[in-house]
Amino acid sequence: MNEAELGSFLFILPICSLIGLPISGWLISKYDSRYLLISGFLIYIFSLLGVGYASNIQLLTVTVCFFAFGLRAINISMNTQAIQLQKRYRRTINGSFHGIWSFGGLCGILIATTMIYFDITMFVHLAVVVVFALILSLSAFSYLLKNDRETVGNKLRLGSPDKFIFYTGLVVFCAAVCEGGIYDWSSVYFREVINAELFTLSYLVFMIAMTILRFFTDVLTNLLGMKKLFLISASVVVFGVLILIIFPNFYLALVGFFITGLGVASIFPMSFSLASHSKKYAPGLAISIVGTYATVGVLLAPPFVGYVAHLFSLNLAFLIFVGAAFLLIIFSRMAYQQI
Repeated sequence: MNEAELGSFLFILPICSLIGLPISGWLISKYDSRYLLISGFLIYIFSLLGVGYASNIQLLTVTVCFFAFGLRAINISMNTQAIQLQKRYRRTINGSFHGIWSFGGLCGILIATTMIYFDITMFVHLAVVVVFALILSLSAFSYLLKNDRETVGNKLRLGSPDKFIFYTGLVVFCAAVCEGGIYDWSSVYFREVINAELFTLSYLVFMIAMTILRFFTDVLTNLLGMKKLFLISASVVVFGVLILIIFPNFYLALVGFFITGLGVASIFPMSFSLASHSKKYAPGLAISIVGTYATVGVLLAPPFVGYVAHLFSLNLAFLIFVGAAFLLIIFSRMAYQQI
């Protein structure tokens, strides 16, 4: 696939994820979030096996659809569990959960890089991941929070959008443009722009930076406050991406991805914590609604980056992330005005 074809294919993930949002939101308003979490996870990991097994574009498309649907269910239910647990602790701990998620992503890219290095087939690679994930998820299920369904704020109210949720959603949208875009295009950037053979190295560096800082997000939030940390995070993203655009060489690009990872790290944990302050909706439903904006961000950014890269160049297409970071600063301040 060229950049434009890959960009079109990447539409599948967010479209199917968007379809899963209202279903997941409805289920989490009816049942404990742990049931949606384990169900979504089973769909997710078995469809991952299908991705590795797919021998044609049609089968790949079907399995990716289920993969995206399961991912959306996991995302909503995981964040609901984390926010509810944070309320019981009565202090900020959500950043650490996102840090653990990033550590999982870091382990994933290390394993993937190793598999590529030793020329292990994708099917064998993903089969090993599925077996490990299945054992781990079923073992963890009994420890998840029970009876966490809120009794009020579980109905979606139609009409004019709640301003707080709307602006928080736009913050998440901008975060999804930056984080999701780097996820999808960092390896392509390293392969096509830098001409590096080990093209997963850029994503690895990005994930290392994001994982490290996410474990300090709660400390930084308590020290600086979320409002100021949004500004700092977005500014760091701009600085990191500008390095990628202006200095497209191996070592400086690694520095750029590392700095960008530091900037992106705190945005999603803070955004979901911010959404939980909604006076209109219960945390689960608020996260579900805000998650819609994230899905739209993931829907638009990676394909759009692909089209711009096809017309001009991939490093110039990264200006999209710079624009999203600037908008994030504006929308975060507008959200805080509604509290």
